[in-house]
Formats: sequence, structure tokens, C-alpha cells
Amino acid sequence: MSTSKGTVRLHRVLAVPAERVYRAFTDPAAMAKWFPPYGFTCTVHEIDVRVGGGYRISFTNFTTGKSHSFTGTYSELHQNERIRYTDKFDDPNLPGEMQVTITFRPLSCGTDLEIVQEGLPELIPVEECYLGWQQSLNQLAQLVEPNIPD
Repeated sequence: MSTSKGTVRLHRVLAVPAERVYRAFTDPAAMAKWFPPYGFTCTVHEIDVRVGGGYRISFTNFTTGKSHSFTGTYSELHQNERIRYTDKFDDPNLPGEMQVTITFRPLSCGTDLEIVQEGLPELIPVEECYLGWQQSLNQLAQLVEPNIPD
């Protein structure tokens, strides 16, 4: 784990081409499947994948039914290479705007995925955010790595 105050850095190698991984970050049905950490469901209320476009997503705790939503704006989209966006919670108790940068690099065995999330609200422990991302990336691998014929 690589962290500094308010920043989470993750790295994962996935055994598929970057095109498939990139698509999982931009397709609302795919995001609803892999993006929430364990124990949560995800609703993608709106998504407009273009520079200047944005999204509104909510995670719901399956046990308690409590939801939290967040919105963001895409500032960089380089297909199969890089996504950069802002992220902020709708909850006023979690103020500030986070920056998320996702980098996809082709490898001989698949794709090197690097995620940097900066500017986490002080109320969110960095290690909990890191754990949530690890869970999400496990689900991402389960979605993109199987090669299922038609």
C-alpha cells in the first residue's frame, strides 16, 4: 500500500488488454457490477463520458440500506490510456473535491493499472479507502478477465 495524507495509490496487473479494462471504467452497467466495495450495491444515476461530462453514482450498504452518493466531472479521457476526473460526496460532512487518475499501460501479459486518488476528506481513513479499492479491483478482475465465447 502506498499512501500519504489523503492520498491512495493502487497498482494492479490484469490479464486482459487495456481496451477491456478501460471499457469497465466507462460503461455504466459494468461500473455498477464491479465499482462498489464488498457489501454495497451501486447505482449509476447519470453518466456522460466526455471531457467536461460527468456522473452521479450512489453506493448502498446492503445490510443497513444506507446510501451515499457522489458526483464527478471528467477532465481527461485518453482511450485505453488514461482517465482523470474529480470526485466529491454529496454529503456536506464529507467536504472537498478529490482528484482521481487512472492509468492503463499495455504489458506482454495484459494491462498495468495504476490508480491515484488524492484529496480524501479527513473523516475517511485512508486505509479504509484503500481496502475498498482493493475489493473493487478484485471484482473488476472477475468481470474483465474471463474470456467467455458468445
